[in-house]
Amino acid sequence: MTDRQSFVLATPRVMGNAIEALRDAQPYSRVTIAPPQRSVDQNAKFHAILGDIERSGFEWAGKPRKAEQWKVLLISAHAIVTAETDDDRRGQVVPGIEGEFVALRESTANMSVARASSLIEYTIAFCHLKGIPLTETERRGFLESREQAA
Repeated sequence: MTDRQSFVLATPRVMGNAIEALRDAQPYSRVTIAPPQRSVDQNAKFHAILGDIERSGFEWAGKPRKAEQWKVLLISAHAIVTAETDDDRRGQVVPGIEGEFVALRESTANMSVARASSLIEYTIAFCHLKGIPLTETERRGFLESREQAA
C-alpha cells in the first residue's frame, strides 16, 4: 500500500476501490470523508463573473478594481452575509510582516460545491443590484441568454 490514497467517490468501482483500501489499511490509519470541493466549472464561472465586474469599470472605494481584488471583496462579503462564525471563513485583517495590513480569508479552492454555489449566487445578485452586465459570463455559457430567459 502507498503512504496516501485519495478517492473521489464518483462511481461504484471507485467506491469499491476505496473500501478495499480501507480493508488493507494499517491500524491507526486516518480516514477522512469530506463533501465534494468546488468544481472546475464553478471556478471558471466565478472567474468569468469577476472578469465582467472588472471590465464594467464599477468602482469600489473610489476606483475601479481588478478581478482579483473583486474576488477578495466578494468572498469577504459572502462570509459576512452567510453569518459564518469560523474566523477562517469570516476572515481577519491582521498586521503583516512589514507593517502592512493583510486580509486573511477563506480560500475558494477549499470550498465545498454548495458553498461555491452560494458564493456564485451572491456574486450574481451583487452584479444585478449594481447594474453590472455579465456579458462574458453569458457568452461563455454560464448564464441563460436574455432571449432564452424571456
